[in-house]
Formats: sequence, structure tokens, C-alpha cells
Amino acid sequence: MTTLNTALKKVLVVDDDPVVGKSFDRVLSGKGYAVITAENGQDALDKLAREDYDAVFTDIRMPGMSGIEVAERIKTLRPWLPVVIVTGFGSDENQAKAKAAGVNRILHKPLSPEMIETSAREAVSRNLGSAPAPFAAAAAAPAVDAGAAPGAGRMAKNIALFMAAPFIGLAYAIALPFVGLALLAWSGYRALATRTKAR
Repeated sequence: MTTLNTALKKVLVVDDDPVVGKSFDRVLSGKGYAVITAENGQDALDKLAREDYDAVFTDIRMPGMSGIEVAERIKTLRPWLPVVIVTGFGSDENQAKAKAAGVNRILHKPLSPEMIETSAREAVSRNLGSAPAPFAAAAAAPAVDAGAAPGAGRMAKNIALFMAAPFIGLAYAIALPFVGLALLAWSGYRALATRTKAR
């Protein structure tokens, strides 16, 4: 387990097989990441409730809560947080469920060190903003298009608002002096009218 450091990018690896967590730790420690492991879905959600993470990697088949359920709960609470499914059971059904859950990507076991490092780098880079786009899959791992997820409309709206914010701010900045001048002119007119009546 890597000692936590605020400068490190925190990756949560959820898998009932401790070898998977150790593999992530071995590849990513010393490269700017802190790898934290959870042995099941509930353990992962408890850790997510206590602190922030930059990406989550979860197995599909685990005792109790499946990786798909973990992804659904994470996306409900933190839709911007990248979730990557790691599985040895790559079926069309699992891929459809992952897509519906809003998963960003599926990685197929066995994982090479290059797959682990590349997917962690891509996932973390997508979490720099508040509403990241789904990232592309490597050749070894078929992509899951998060654009087809149920929350895609809401995400598109958030992205549109995020993109429009600077222009809205600019419009306010341009309009503000004119509004101020109009108020000043109106105040002057009222003062002049009051003064004229007083005479």
C-alpha cells in the first residue's frame, strides 16, 4: 500500500482478489499515484464517502455487490468520477450493463503494466474538470461509449453550460458599464426634476 500524499493522484482499485490491487500498486507507485484497495463494493463506497479519488477501477464479479452496481452508485453520487471496469468476463451483456451504468471504459484481464499505466493516466486526465468526456479505449480494451448512458443528456447540458459560462460572463462585463451609466443618468434626471419642482 502506498503512503498517501496530497500531491499524488488517488486511484481506488476494487477487487476481491488482492493480487489485482498489488499489480496496480506495483505499476503505479512511484509514478505519481497512490493506490488504495477495497475488497468489495461496500468497502469501496465507504472509502469514497470518506475521501476523494481521481479514478476507480472495479472488477465485475465480486461477492455481494457487483462492479456494475458499484459503478451505478458512484455515477449517481459523483457523475464526473471516471470508473473503469476490469474483468476477465468480457461478454456483450456485461458491456451493455457497463454502458448503461455510465462506465468510462472496460479493461480485459490479464492486464499488462502498460495497460494499467495508460488507463490510469487517461482516467485521471479526464477527472481534471467537473464534467469530463468519456475517454477512448486502448486497442486491447473495447471502449464503452458513456454518451449512450441514461445521464448523457444531463452531462451534455452541464458541458454546454460550462462552455457558455465565459461568454455569459463577458456579456455581463460588457453590459455592466452601460447599466451603471443608465442608472447614473436616471438619478441625475430625478435630482434635476426634484430641484426644478422645488423652485
